[in-house]
Amino acid sequence: QEIYQNGTPGITLPRQLLMCFFLSLSLAGVGCNSVEKKIYVHLNNTVPCVRLLNATHQIGCQSSLSGNVGVLHVLESEENLDWVLKTGPNPPYLVILESPLFTRPIMMKLKNGSSRVAGVAVVAPNANPPKGFSPHTTCPNENTGVYTEEYDPAFAHCNVTMWNPLGNGLSYEEYDFPIFSMKDDNDTQIIRQCYLDHNRAVNGSTPQYPLCAMQLYSHMSAVTDTATCMRRNDINFSISPEMVCDPLGDYNVWASTRPINNTAKGHKMFESVVIAAARLDSRSFFFDIAPGAESGVSGFVTLLAAAQALRNATQEAQPNRTILYTFFQGETFDYIGSSRMVYDMQSNQFAVDLDNVHSVLEIGQVGLRADSKLWLHSDPVSMKNSSVNNEVRKLIVNLQTASRGLNVSVEEPGFSQPLPPSSFQRFLRARPIPGVVIEDHQSAFTNRFYESMYDNAEYLNVSYPTNMTPEEQLEFVTETAKALTEVATMVARALYIQAGGAETQLSSINADPQTVTRMLYGFLVRTNNSWFQQLIPSDLASHLGKLGHTFLKISEPTLLVQYLLANLTGSTPNITQDNCQNQREDEEDKESKHVRPKALNTAPPNSTQREGYCVRSTVRLSKALSPAFDLRDYTSTNFSTWTESRWKSIKGRIFLVASHDLEMLTLGVGVGVLITSLILTYVISSKADMLFSAGREPANATY
Repeated sequence: QEIYQNGTPGITLPRQLLMCFFLSLSLAGVGCNSVEKKIYVHLNNTVPCVRLLNATHQIGCQSSLSGNVGVLHVLESEENLDWVLKTGPNPPYLVILESPLFTRPIMMKLKNGSSRVAGVAVVAPNANPPKGFSPHTTCPNENTGVYTEEYDPAFAHCNVTMWNPLGNGLSYEEYDFPIFSMKDDNDTQIIRQCYLDHNRAVNGSTPQYPLCAMQLYSHMSAVTDTATCMRRNDINFSISPEMVCDPLGDYNVWASTRPINNTAKGHKMFESVVIAAARLDSRSFFFDIAPGAESGVSGFVTLLAAAQALRNATQEAQPNRTILYTFFQGETFDYIGSSRMVYDMQSNQFAVDLDNVHSVLEIGQVGLRADSKLWLHSDPVSMKNSSVNNEVRKLIVNLQTASRGLNVSVEEPGFSQPLPPSSFQRFLRARPIPGVVIEDHQSAFTNRFYESMYDNAEYLNVSYPTNMTPEEQLEFVTETAKALTEVATMVARALYIQAGGAETQLSSINADPQTVTRMLYGFLVRTNNSWFQQLIPSDLASHLGKLGHTFLKISEPTLLVQYLLANLTGSTPNITQDNCQNQREDEEDKESKHVRPKALNTAPPNSTQREGYCVRSTVRLSKALSPAFDLRDYTSTNFSTWTESRWKSIKGRIFLVASHDLEMLTLGVGVGVLITSLILTYVISSKADMLFSAGREPANATY
């Protein structure tokens, strides 16, 4: 602090300049947001392709650490690719693709010319394309099913039946640039207009600066393969370690028609078990856009409806065998859920021993029936065993019996072929078990959009009359719901007979079309609906419908199926919420009960008032995590080794970019101004005594 001659405390001129500098910075900070908004247009509703790894390699997409920047180019036809890959004067380019051009030939050309490609943005259509599109492989889960060189070389590698002939394999390629999906909305119109105004060549002329550019951020932390990324996870010794990848995994959902003692793992039961199975998961090229209407939802909705139809029948006249409802997660990625359950059964870590499994009935893709016909697929290799063959024949007869009087017929393919991709294959890898997989295709998939974002409600024909409110749509029984109700009724009746129930009881076993239509609406149209909100606890209901949301590492479909199955098969005891919660905690602590009460802070069925009620059911969760990660065998050929890379930021934005010459000129001027400022500052500082002299201070100056 300096003292003026008059003894008044003050501030010298250099400190004044310093305060002005900080003041200007603070004012700049106030206005930086508005300036940033004037420069950039941030994109909403963008979904990336992400990086996945397995034992041998990596697939998927990523950007550089700071994001990839490229001049926008809207690809109008495949012939227009030459501008991006060869003749365009301003590479790299960020290519905007309309969905009909999102094909393997075009993507492979862009991949091979990645030095001139900064990224790709695919405009998702508002309606499904007329032609089929499947980014999956032609032979799903080729190397992890039962059909290997050892089991039967003739059936290995889809030699007999190519299940997914439309598969182009795009989901299993690796790209050195980011690929995003965008909705066809206002953002997309802004991008197109920006391209037309600044970038489109007119009459062969070269576009003039400024040009419209796009920046995509999707940097992935993991590289190479699963063994590498898991090793890097392990060597991080910081207090808060930063993981680079996570094993793909979730939870299987299962329940039984009679209580099973979950305490004694791997025990031999007196009665045998009939497994009724369906898969829960699906995938597409883009992260978390996987409606899986035909590939997944049609099957597990049918099984849920069948479980509800069997609730009263199994309680009133319990059959000899227990029916075990199982919903497997992660089946797309080398059968994660089913391989884990079989592994746990073999390792005495599951409530049921593998030797207790009498037979398996799996519901696959059943939503696109032609002529109301379903096909019953069985394994010709295991059926060479006479006892297995006899049980399979009985199961087929039971299914035929169950279909009588319904608008559904069942047939066998009529020629020798392997099982389609199915969870049942993992059980057959353990030991010969009688089983049938129900599908709507005789050989190759009927599904033209297998594992793509187009396998949605529109494709499954879940449609509603115009001008309906969401609540009216929720209650409207669609034609698809009616068809799946018939299938669910047949499945329920067949399971009852297979479990040893009397055929005289079949007429009383019927699936509910209202329940089926609500489930289809909830899983394919709007997850955040009033019915789902009634079925799950209120503290979770607020999160319904959020893209990619997980509940304590349980995905939204798993959580919904868990509570649906509990409500559709359980009972509602007349006890308070506190007592219900106490019983649940006692069971989880002591594992002493065979039933699992669940406290639900929701509205009971057929009630508009939101109040707590308790559901007692046998529903449980079990790990759907590949045994390879428990065994730390990251190069396993027996189990799934898929991991997903972690990332920090996923975003995109567009802006105008100046020419390189102008950028260099601006940089040069900035450097010149900086050097001049430094010289002036040095001169002024060295001559400060002369420039800022204030004369001699009087001897009697005081503070």
